[in-house]
Amino acid sequence: MGISLKLRHMEVFNALIEAGSVSRAAARLSLTQPAVSIALSNFEAELGFALFHRERGFFTPTTEAMLLHEEVMNGLQAISRVQERATGILSGQTGRVSIATNGVLAFNFLPKLLAAFQQDHPNIKVEIKVHSSRQIATWVANHTIDIGLIDLPVPVAGLDAKIFKFECVCAMHKEDPLAKLETLQPQSLAGRSVISITGSHQIDEQLDTLLAKDNISVPRDVTAYYFAIARNLVAAGGYLAILDPVNGRVDLQDDVIWRPFLPRIDNKLAVITAKGHAIGQAALEMQTRIQNALNDLAS
Repeated sequence: MGISLKLRHMEVFNALIEAGSVSRAAARLSLTQPAVSIALSNFEAELGFALFHRERGFFTPTTEAMLLHEEVMNGLQAISRVQERATGILSGQTGRVSIATNGVLAFNFLPKLLAAFQQDHPNIKVEIKVHSSRQIATWVANHTIDIGLIDLPVPVAGLDAKIFKFECVCAMHKEDPLAKLETLQPQSLAGRSVISITGSHQIDEQLDTLLAKDNISVPRDVTAYYFAIARNLVAAGGYLAILDPVNGRVDLQDDVIWRPFLPRIDNKLAVITAKGHAIGQAALEMQTRIQNALNDLAS
């Protein structure tokens, strides 16, 4: 059978080498001298050789003890690092957080939020991915990603979802003729080129329903995959876009302004995590920060 080492025995051995006596080692470890002597004897018995000379009042390490000490010291340091890492993970001060979004919040929301998070937790690695809502839902359900931010509906089972609803606005260039209006309505868009969002987006579906109800024709000459791209097109002049408030209301010094739109058009977003799967403390704090910030935007 092999040697079975105990952490307490290694701690006693290391303290004896460094302190040079049983009394000082006992004080260092907050143990009694008999407890130190017993631990040393048990360690020697397990190893099968003596670690200290105990003759004529002398207590000195053997050659075998000096050969063993460096490895014991390295082992104790490794265990200490494991304990520190475990404590850091438990407290949320170290580890990894992975987030995936379909793009709605990737450009004008998450970057600032994550920068503030990492100022408070510099040892935590943060990964952001941008992909389709279906792929993100699959990643989260498979525990590949901690937190997902997707548009409704949630396309995969096995997820916990917190839903947020945002009132959209109409974005336009500051010199657009519609800028003089305080609020826009479907008839305000008649004959104007309104940017669509790729993939039969919920915003476009709501707008098309309103336009059809009033028999209003709106050209759909341009389609953009991300709201942020739609805003850049608006900044170039000539286009209008119904955008979520994150991308529509932010001041980017790009000559884009926004106006309320009635009847109300909503963009619904879900923050998803895997059902029945606890995420780490760092990811949990990141999720809380995201949801608090979204609460401030939602209505």
